[in-house]
Amino acid sequence: MIVGLPKEIKKQEYRVALTPAGCEMIVKQGHGVVVERQAGEGSGFADAEYLDAGAGLVESAQEVWSTADLIVKVKEPLSEEFAFFREGQILFTYLHLAAAPDLAQALVNRRVTAIAYETIQAPNGSLPLLTPMSEVAGRMAVQEGAKYLEAFQGGRGVLLGGVPGVPPAEVIIIGGGIVGTNAAKMALGLGADVVVLEKSADRMRYLDDVFQGRLRTLTSNSYNIANAVRKADLLIGAVLVPGARAPRLVTEEMVKTMKKGAVIVDVAVDQGGSIATIDRATTHENPTYEKHGVIHYAVANMPGAVPRTSTLALTNVTIDYILQLADKGFEVSVQNNPMLALGVNACRGAITHPQVAEAVSLPYAKLESLW
Repeated sequence: MIVGLPKEIKKQEYRVALTPAGCEMIVKQGHGVVVERQAGEGSGFADAEYLDAGAGLVESAQEVWSTADLIVKVKEPLSEEFAFFREGQILFTYLHLAAAPDLAQALVNRRVTAIAYETIQAPNGSLPLLTPMSEVAGRMAVQEGAKYLEAFQGGRGVLLGGVPGVPPAEVIIIGGGIVGTNAAKMALGLGADVVVLEKSADRMRYLDDVFQGRLRTLTSNSYNIANAVRKADLLIGAVLVPGARAPRLVTEEMVKTMKKGAVIVDVAVDQGGSIATIDRATTHENPTYEKHGVIHYAVANMPGAVPRTSTLALTNVTIDYILQLADKGFEVSVQNNPMLALGVNACRGAITHPQVAEAVSLPYAKLESLW
C-alpha cells in the first residue's frame, strides 16, 4: 500500500500527521510513503529526514492524493481539497463531521472511506487517538486563558494563582474527561481555585481521589452550571460526545452574568461548541473576540500552536492503526478490530456512524451492510 502525507493547509496549522520515525516504520513493513515537500517543516521535520526514512517527495498535494491508497492527515480536509477525493481511497484524520456537513456530503458523493481519529473507541469508552490532542488542548486552555486574563489583553487583570494575601482566580471547568483533567492539572499547578462540573459520579470520585481534594467537583446540571459560571474568572468548556455536536450547556444568559473581563475557552468549538456565545471558530492569528464584556477564545486547532509536541504525540498513537490498514487492507482491518470499525464515519457512499448521520442529516448505514 502507498501511504500519502500531504501538507496541512488549514490556516496556521503546523502539525503533520506522520513523523520521519513513523514513516520509517511503514517503509520497513514493505509499503511506500509519499510526502509533499515541506509537509513536516512546521513541526521541525525537514524533507531530508523523510528521505532518509525511505519516503518519496512530491511537489504538490495533488500528487500525494492521486498516488496514495491511504491518506493520513491531522485536520479535516478543506473545500479546496474535496476535488482530490476519489472512490475507494482511505482517509485517516480528525474529521469532526458533526460540525462539517459539506465535508460529509463530499465524502459520500466521492465514495471515500473516511476514518476519524476522534471516534475510534476502546471498550471502556476511552478515545485513544483523541486523547493526546485532548491532553495538549486541556493544558493549553489554561495557558491561553491565563494570558487573556491579563489587562492588556482585555481581561480582568487577574493572576491565576494570586499572591500571598490576594485570593487566586476561580477556574470553572465543565467536563471532567481528558481535556478537563489536564486543564485541572495546569490550573492547580498555577495555584488557581478549581471547580470541575461532571455528570458521572464515578468520574467525580476519580478526580477527587487523583487530586486528593485539591479541587472541588459538582454534578453537572443547569442550576450548578449557572451558579459556577457566574463566579468564573476563567471558564473552560471541556465536553465531548463522540461523533456528535457538543451539547450547549452554557446559555447566553449565563454568560451575561459573568464578570467583566472574564475569559471563556471552549475546547469543543470544533464540535460546534458547548457555550452558546461561542458562535464561530477563531484562529491563532485572531484567537479572541469579546461578547457581553467576556473574552471568548475559540481556536479550533489549539494543539497546532505547539506542533512538534502535538505531532510526536499524535504519531505515537496513530502509527499502529496505519500499519494495520497498510498490512491487512481496510476490510480485514475493521473486521478484526472493533475499535477501528467505530472510527469509520463514511464508506462506499454512506455515513456509517449514527451520531454523525444524525448531526449532518444524512442517511445512516451499518458498516457491515456495505461488504
